[in-house]
Amino acid sequence: MIEDKPLWVPSEEFKAATPMRAFMEAVSARHGLSFEDYDAFHRWSVSHRDLFWSAVWDFSGIRGRKGDRLLIDDERMLEARFFPDAELNFAENLLARTGSDDAIIFVGEDKAHSRWSWDDLHALVSRLQQAYRALGIGKGDRIAAMMPNMPETVALMLAAASIGAIWSSCSPDFGEQGVLDRFGQIEPKLFVTCDAYWYNGKKQDVAEKAAAVARRLGVPALVVPYAGDAEAAAASIGNARTLAAFIEPYAARAVEFLPLPFAHPLYILFSSGTTGVPKCIVHSAGGTLIQHLKEHRLHCSLKPGEKLFYFTTCGWMMWNWLVSGLAVGATLCLYDGSPFYPDGNVLFDYAAREGFTVFGTSAKYIDAVRKAGIEPVKSHDLSALRLVTSTGSPLSPEGFSFVYEGIKPDVQLASISGGTDIVSCFVLGNPLKPVWRGEIQGPGLGLAVDVWDDEGRPVRGEKGELVCTRAFPSMPIMFWNDAGGKKYQAAYFERFDNIWCHGDFAEWTVHGGLVIHGRSDATLNPGGVRIGTAEIYNQVEQLEEVVEALCIGQDWDDDVRVVLFVRLAPGVALDAELANRIKTKIRTGASPRHVPAKIIAVADIPRTKSGKIVELAVREVVHGRPVKNKEALANPEALELFAGLAELKA
Repeated sequence: MIEDKPLWVPSEEFKAATPMRAFMEAVSARHGLSFEDYDAFHRWSVSHRDLFWSAVWDFSGIRGRKGDRLLIDDERMLEARFFPDAELNFAENLLARTGSDDAIIFVGEDKAHSRWSWDDLHALVSRLQQAYRALGIGKGDRIAAMMPNMPETVALMLAAASIGAIWSSCSPDFGEQGVLDRFGQIEPKLFVTCDAYWYNGKKQDVAEKAAAVARRLGVPALVVPYAGDAEAAAASIGNARTLAAFIEPYAARAVEFLPLPFAHPLYILFSSGTTGVPKCIVHSAGGTLIQHLKEHRLHCSLKPGEKLFYFTTCGWMMWNWLVSGLAVGATLCLYDGSPFYPDGNVLFDYAAREGFTVFGTSAKYIDAVRKAGIEPVKSHDLSALRLVTSTGSPLSPEGFSFVYEGIKPDVQLASISGGTDIVSCFVLGNPLKPVWRGEIQGPGLGLAVDVWDDEGRPVRGEKGELVCTRAFPSMPIMFWNDAGGKKYQAAYFERFDNIWCHGDFAEWTVHGGLVIHGRSDATLNPGGVRIGTAEIYNQVEQLEEVVEALCIGQDWDDDVRVVLFVRLAPGVALDAELANRIKTKIRTGASPRHVPAKIIAVADIPRTKSGKIVELAVREVVHGRPVKNKEALANPEALELFAGLAELKA
C-alpha cells in the first residue's frame, strides 16, 4: 500500500540550516552548477565521483595531503583507486580537537559512568602509542581486541591507527572458538582484553577465556580494568600486563601521526561466520574516513559538540561508524551492557540526561521497546534529539510509526542499510527529504546504487538485487589471506561482471526511496516466485502474541515450501485459532504467496552477536546439514531446537 502522507517533512528553515544544503551550494559555486533538487545532485555525485569526493575532502576539512590525482582506473571496480597520491592519518583526523570539552561519555549499565575530555583522550593515546612502539608494533601489524564498548577501546584503536597498525575487535561475549576463528586468521602482535564485563546486572568474567585465546594466539596480552581484577586476570593469562603497567613508563606528550597512503589498511572486520569461517574484510583508512565524514556531516547533519549515540558492541561495524563521529568534533556517547537493564528505559534515561542529538539503534530494539509498552514520548525529555537511526535488519512500517507515536513526533527517522562489507551505508537518511512509512529515504551521495533483476536489468516497482554499479572509496581493499583476491571476487562480483552485488533483496519506491526485503540468499522461492522474508516478519510481528519470527524455505516435493517459526509471548500457545490469525494477517497484509505452509512454535530463535536472526543457519539445520561456525551466534543452543522437528516431516 502506498502511503499518502509522510511521517516527517523537513521545513524550509530546517533544510536551509543543514550541512547538506551548505555542501550543495559550495559544490555549485565551485563548478558553476545549479541543482534543482537532491536527486539531481545525487546524479551529479555519481557521474562526477572524482570531483564529488574531492569536494567532500575539502568541505569536511580532512587533514592530510590530497594529491593531484583524484580517481584512477575507474572503469574496473576492483582496480579503481581514489586519491592514489594522498597521504593522511586516520587518528589525526579523529583527534583534531583538543581541550576540556567532552569527547566521550561512557555508561556501563548502572555500574560505571565516566567522562573523558579531548585532552584526556589525547593523553592516553599518546602513552599507548609509545607503549605499542616499545613492544615493536608498527605499520601493518595487527592488534586484536576482545573489548567492551568503553573509552579505553577507542583510545587503543586511535593509538594503533596513529602508527599505521591495523585494528580488529570483537565483543567479550564471543566464545573462545569464535574469537580464535577471527583473530587466529590475522596473526596479531598483541591481544587486548578486559578483566570482566557487566551484562544484565551480572559480572561476566573473561580471564579464563582470555588466557586460552592468548595462549593459542601465541602473543602477549594487555588487560584493561573494567568489572573485575585486572592484575589477577593478567597473572592468570601469563604473558600479560595490565593497562596501567603497560603505559606506566611513558608520560603523555603530543601524539605523533604517521602519514600514510589513502588505501593503507585501518580495520579488519569479519563477516558473521554463520555458514563457515568468517571472512576477514580489510578496510582502508582513507576510504573509511571520507565515507563516514560524508555520512555523519551530510546525511546525519552532525555538527561539532553534538552528542552521537549508537547502541552497539565492538563486534559490529556500527562501532567503527560511531567512533568516526570524533572526526566531526562530536561527543561520543558510549553504552555497554544490556539495553534493558535495570529496565527498558535505561537508554532513554541516558538520552534525556545527556541530550543526545543522534540516537542510533537496531530495528529489533525499536520493536522490543514497542512490544514492551514503553513510551518515552510520555516519560522523557528528548527535546535535543534530532535524528533516530535504525539498522541491523529492515525496520517494519509499524516500527516507523512507533518512533513517531511512542518516541518523538518531530524527529527525522533514518532507516539505514549497508554493512560490514563497506563499513558504512549504501542507503540511508536524507535531511532534505520527507520520511515515508516503511521506506529508507534514498541512496548515499557518490554511490551508484540500483536494483537489478536476475538478467542484470534495472527494475522499478519490483523486487531485485541491490547493486552498486561504480567504484566507491569504502570498498574493501582486500580480504586477509585471500590469494589472488578470489574470495573477494566471489563475494561481490560473481553475480554480475564488474558490478557490486550486495546480497540484499530490495525495491525502489514511488518516492525514490528503498525498501529492503531481507538478504537475497535467504529469499524464499516457492513455486519459482521470489519472496522477501522481511515482508512476512512485518505482518506476523504486529501480533502481540508473537515476540519474534524466523522464516525459511524448506525443500519439499521438488519445490520449496515456506516454514514460519514463531517465538510466542509468555503464556501464549500456538493453537489452530492463532495459526489461522497469523495466516490471515500474512495473506491480507502481504499476499497469498507469502502464507507459510507450516507454522511452528519454538522457545528461542538463534541470532548473531549483533542481534540479527540467522535464517541460513536454521535452514541448514532443518535440512540436516552442519552449521560450520556456531561460535558466531549469541545463543547457539537455540539452533538445537530446530533439529529433527516432527512438524517438518509432514
